[in-house]
Amino acid sequence: MDFTESPNVKTIRGIVRAFMEKEVYPLEPVLRQKGFQALLPVLKEKRERARETGLWTAHVPDAFGGAGLTLTEFAHMSEELGKSPIGHYLFNVQAPDVGNMELLMAHGTPEQKEKFLFPLIRGQVRSCFTMTEPEFAGSNPVWMGTTARRDGDAWVLNGHKWFASSADGAAFAICMAVTNPEADPYRRASMILVPTDTPGFTLLGNASVMGERGGDWASHGEVSYQNARVPLGNLLGTEGAGFALAQERLGPGRIHHCMRWIGVSERAFDILCRHVSTRELAPGRLLGTKQIVQQGIAESRAEIHAARLMVLHAAWKIEKEGAEAAREEISLIKFTVARTMLRVLDRAIQGLGALGMTDDTPLAWWYAHERAARIYDGADEVHLEVVARRILRRYGMTAR
Repeated sequence: MDFTESPNVKTIRGIVRAFMEKEVYPLEPVLRQKGFQALLPVLKEKRERARETGLWTAHVPDAFGGAGLTLTEFAHMSEELGKSPIGHYLFNVQAPDVGNMELLMAHGTPEQKEKFLFPLIRGQVRSCFTMTEPEFAGSNPVWMGTTARRDGDAWVLNGHKWFASSADGAAFAICMAVTNPEADPYRRASMILVPTDTPGFTLLGNASVMGERGGDWASHGEVSYQNARVPLGNLLGTEGAGFALAQERLGPGRIHHCMRWIGVSERAFDILCRHVSTRELAPGRLLGTKQIVQQGIAESRAEIHAARLMVLHAAWKIEKEGAEAAREEISLIKFTVARTMLRVLDRAIQGLGALGMTDDTPLAWWYAHERAARIYDGADEVHLEVVARRILRRYGMTAR
């Protein structure tokens, strides 16, 4: 595996860095002080400028209207975009849309692509993914209460979902629902496309996270399905394949998340280093001369570097052998990079002292909003167990 950056990756990083410096970072104070919705008018303009860079919807192949980057190339881009909370959104590569696009590209019918995928790629609409339920443990993804039953030419959905990221303002949802209750647990659920204007689909509100409900894309919705009817043709993939499709969606998705977290870490590291290099404890005595501060800087640098190499290796293995072959690597990076990011953020906040707790920097915003990194897309504990079981199986242990 070659860890050197290709000429194409260097070009991509250069384009994105320049765009972030000029167009994105200046918007962040408004985001932190007034929220995402206050930025919507200017974000629309910035998205058009992002489109002009040639990196719009970069993970999507040329044939579908994207920039056609490989997973590894997009991983590098994702790191640069991750240095701002709105970087991915501006280039139309934000979660959950990025994963929904990949599902629709791989499994959507021609009609589904025309109605749902292409408007998403063009940035005309947003989408959400409704899977987690407040009544059931999210760590057991095959256990859920939402159902979809056939009734003539329609699916009728009933259930309760929450933490449907970006449901506020979304044009459609991909809903995980039980369609075959008597089947094997891993074959009970299916994915169904549900326009959010469907009667019976109700956004109950946005969950309050760390004291903020958010709005529009930057939110986590609570959704009710009450006899919501959609055509049978809205089934995504095959009936009973919901769990398999969810796993397929999460492989590359964890690469995207992890490289975004590395971007967060790099920005936090830069903020810390700039601060301790100029902050005086007393006349002529810089904070950065303290050995305990230097230790934190050295540890952060080592941890970020190691995490990046782990993610790039996982991306390389997915490209070479497929997501199934890289399951162990995908689980490893999920909990390793999330923990690295939170340690780096904590050191940066501690180094800035009272300033780190304010909204004068993005550190406190990230500390509140990214703590969930160790929970969503599979809690740390689940991934730790997956990795350990796979390792011990190689030693002959088969008991669960």
